[in-house]
Amino acid sequence: MENFFNKQFSESRRSFLRKSSLGFGSIALSSMLSPGLGMAKKISNPNIFSANDMPHFIPKAKRVIYLFQSGGPSQIETYDYKPLLEKWHGNEIPQSLKQTQRNSGMVEGQSSYPLVKSIFNFKQYGQSGAWVSELFPHTAEIVDELCIIKSMKTDAINHEPAVMFVQTGSQLTGRPSIGSWLSYGLGSDNKDLPSFVVLLSKSHPGAQPLNSSAWSNGFLPSHHQGVQFRSGKDPVLYLNNPHGVSIDDRKRDINFINELNRHQFDIYEDTKIISQIKQYEMAYKMQQSVPEALNVKQEPNHIYNLYGEEAKIPGTYAFNCLQARRLAERDVKFIQLYHTGWDQHGNLPSQIKKQAKATDQATAGLVRDLKQRGLLEDTLVIWGGEFGRTSFSQGRLTADNYGRDHHPGCFTMWMAGAGVKKGIVYGQTDDFSYNVVKNPVHVHDFQATMLHLLGINHEKFIFKHQGRRFRLTDVHGKVIKDLLS
Repeated sequence: MENFFNKQFSESRRSFLRKSSLGFGSIALSSMLSPGLGMAKKISNPNIFSANDMPHFIPKAKRVIYLFQSGGPSQIETYDYKPLLEKWHGNEIPQSLKQTQRNSGMVEGQSSYPLVKSIFNFKQYGQSGAWVSELFPHTAEIVDELCIIKSMKTDAINHEPAVMFVQTGSQLTGRPSIGSWLSYGLGSDNKDLPSFVVLLSKSHPGAQPLNSSAWSNGFLPSHHQGVQFRSGKDPVLYLNNPHGVSIDDRKRDINFINELNRHQFDIYEDTKIISQIKQYEMAYKMQQSVPEALNVKQEPNHIYNLYGEEAKIPGTYAFNCLQARRLAERDVKFIQLYHTGWDQHGNLPSQIKKQAKATDQATAGLVRDLKQRGLLEDTLVIWGGEFGRTSFSQGRLTADNYGRDHHPGCFTMWMAGAGVKKGIVYGQTDDFSYNVVKNPVHVHDFQATMLHLLGINHEKFIFKHQGRRFRLTDVHGKVIKDLLS
């Protein structure tokens, strides 16, 4: 055996593992069978595990729950009430206004661009007097907990680049996602669960698909990638033990692989080995922690009354909101929910009504649940999509039907919880919800503000890759201090 170790490996470790057929969960058992790996001592590069000077200052938020509404919810049907559109309904958008924003190729062939009001009623709620659509009666009841930003702006006009831009700071794939940046920078407060978890609602027919690059680690070490928890009996793929494999067989196999790992690291000091081992260790720990964390059957009836009956159905948005609270209780650093189906180029009235019904109660229930448990004080909750929608109709406008195209010039997001001013409406759009006219918040500004709440100076939060220093906010972004409590 010793002679074997003294030879150069004729086959890469990656190839060996692929051929060994042990599976992800099997290799993870190494942490139990041989916990003293002793490799981390040799690592001289602090980038391998996490940044070594984080946080930069005392954070207001310990964790984030990001309720991403993929597809671009219409701000005109949700939170940006525009009564003047009632007067202009059916009239052509002024050319001088239309030329202030670029439009997607999907509407370039239209002969007419009629302005269209929302068919849904709006009322003011709370001490803030925030305008909220009748589509969101539950969220309307918690507006005094919210910081509503009506002046968001983005650079992207198509879905995937826009999602990438919000989630990674770049319209191109390959950059680390927000959760990966936080995992790298802040590490984990729970050693038995990933620091970055992704929950996806069941896909809606015809919904814009999501690219997994939105929760990728990019150029950061691979153990910072978001871990997707799926609905069903196997929340994490390949986590369970292979059928028919005995513990004794696995012990012998894993001990041997550990010896190979140790020896290969001694020779090459390849930091990827350490990252992979950390993944394997986490996989083993998750075999115990994930079933307990995701067991919602123990939740009392009043919790289901809070989130809605769909919280009992795996894969629904409500179910994932309840899961998010349970993960927040266990100090998971970044919990990312993705809910698709907001891309309404046509049949907007009926489609957005369905989306609101599927999400409104659970969203408000999550904020209420966090507050009653004392978790909202150090949990940042974010709601929003990748861009807004046009004030003119895409396609044919009828008395009860219309659509809206993509619109990067303005959209609405909101935050609640740790370090955020409660019960405020920030920013303003023009009378047509076409351009920001007061207090613009660019996507990079939003990212900088979020990092600030987590105790991070976005200008100092850097990872050097291929000779360049990268940031989540690229070379842009400023903290919007008016949003901070």
